[in-house]
Amino acid sequence: MTLLRSFVLAAAASLSLGAAAQTKWDLASAYPVTNFHSENLAAFAADVDKATAGKLKITVHANASLFKAPEIKRAVQGGQAQAGEILLVNYQNEWQIFGADGLPFLADSYDESMKLYRAQRPLLEKKLGEQGMLLLYAVAWPPQGIYTKKPIAAAADLKGSKWRAYSPATARIAELVGAQPVTVQAAELSQAMATGVVESYMSSGSTGFDTKTYEHLKYWYDTQAWLPKNAVIVNKAAYDALDAPIKAALQKAGADAEIRGWAASKRVNTETLDKLKANGMNIVAPSAQLKSDMKKVGDTMLTEWLDKAGPDGKALVDAFRK
Repeated sequence: MTLLRSFVLAAAASLSLGAAAQTKWDLASAYPVTNFHSENLAAFAADVDKATAGKLKITVHANASLFKAPEIKRAVQGGQAQAGEILLVNYQNEWQIFGADGLPFLADSYDESMKLYRAQRPLLEKKLGEQGMLLLYAVAWPPQGIYTKKPIAAAADLKGSKWRAYSPATARIAELVGAQPVTVQAAELSQAMATGVVESYMSSGSTGFDTKTYEHLKYWYDTQAWLPKNAVIVNKAAYDALDAPIKAALQKAGADAEIRGWAASKRVNTETLDKLKANGMNIVAPSAQLKSDMKKVGDTMLTEWLDKAGPDGKALVDAFRK
């Protein structure tokens, strides 16, 4: 009996140690499960699980089910979630460098966007580090175009339109073209269009398809204005609590997710535009006048941004333009 009791206690202790060795993380995200960013997060979590033999389990909470988009960064910083995916441009008012990839026509292709990211990343890592976080990886959205209810030939045609603003940059574009900015995050966009709260906005083909924009707005102008990035950030205290092999596995899974995510973004750009067309969306090349008008908007916003961003902003743009 004593021997049996000893065996039971030893087995219980072993199970307890096994449970203690497993670390569970929550990763907050704002986009639908079917979005390519969310699918990439799920693959990332699976890679971490496999590489750590289940010692680090990451649960992805998509579609703003854990925290709404504007709350995610603070939640990670405060440790309410160990990790999160944020749209960097949402935080431009906090620090201008976060908004660099939302400046219209500064980086207007995948190659240019990657070049900007390489110049931006050391600054992002330093800032996030000061805030108790680290940057794991970042992935660009497809190029941004203009969704509208009616055809447009020039920026003036957007005057008075109810324009979805989800970041300081998109709100400023509305002001410069005379539209009415309405703050609406991705999770609420379908409802906002259905109720007439939103009549126009700038985003990718991916967002347009995810939100079934084709049911409400019928035109998408392929302006390729910018490629904003989602960044996956981690609470530094949670990261520091991991042992070295798990940290290495997490970093490797993040690096792999970055490569996979950029490739997926390019693929999704083509696929979603085809799907939008199939659902009745008119995919339109912008007129020379519209391109010229939007370029002026971009030039104005870059000048304003450089004034606010100071030496860091100038260094970033100089490094990007080298």
